[in-house]
Amino acid sequence: QVFCKSTVDEVTYPRCFGEGGDITYLDWIVSAWGWTLSVALLALVVALLVGSLMGILRTVPNRGLAFLGTAWTELFRNVPLLVQIFLWYHVVPALLLSPEMRREVPSFLLVVLGLGFFTSARISEQVRAGIESLPKGQRYAGLAMGLTLPQVYRHVLLPMAFRIVIPPLTSESMNIIKN
Repeated sequence: QVFCKSTVDEVTYPRCFGEGGDITYLDWIVSAWGWTLSVALLALVVALLVGSLMGILRTVPNRGLAFLGTAWTELFRNVPLLVQIFLWYHVVPALLLSPEMRREVPSFLLVVLGLGFFTSARISEQVRAGIESLPKGQRYAGLAMGLTLPQVYRHVLLPMAFRIVIPPLTSESMNIIKN
C-alpha cells in the first residue's frame, strides 16, 4: 500500500509498513512517490479543465468574458507557487470554514487546488496562444457556414488549436511533478 497514513487524524494504517509497523527508508520513498504522483495527476486534471476554459474565454469577442479569463491568468501566473500553496493550505480554510470543518478538509485536496490553479494559468496562456495562432479565416469560415460561436470553437478552432498545444502541455505536465 502506498497511502499508509491518514491526512486528517495522522493515524497509520495497520500492516502498512513492513512487519509490525516497522518503517524502512524504502517504505518512505515509495509512499512519497505515491503522494507525489497522485497530487500531480489530480492537479493536472484540474489545470487542464480550468486552464482550457480560461484560455478559451480569453479569445472570445465578449469583453467581459475575455477580462475574466485574463484576470484569472494574470492573478495566478504572477503569484509565486509557494505563496499560493501557503494561501490555499492556511488562509483559505481559516477564512471560509469553521474550526470544526477545517479538520475535516484533507490537506491533500488543498495542495491539489493550489497546484492545479497555478498550472491552469500557464495552460490558459498556452491555449490562448494556440487559438490565436490559427488564421482568422478559420473562425470567419465557420461563422459563414452558419455555425454559432460555440460550435465554431468546438468543431473548428479547438481541434486545430489543441494539436498545436500538445507539446507545451506535455512539458507542463512534467513541471507539475517538479513543482
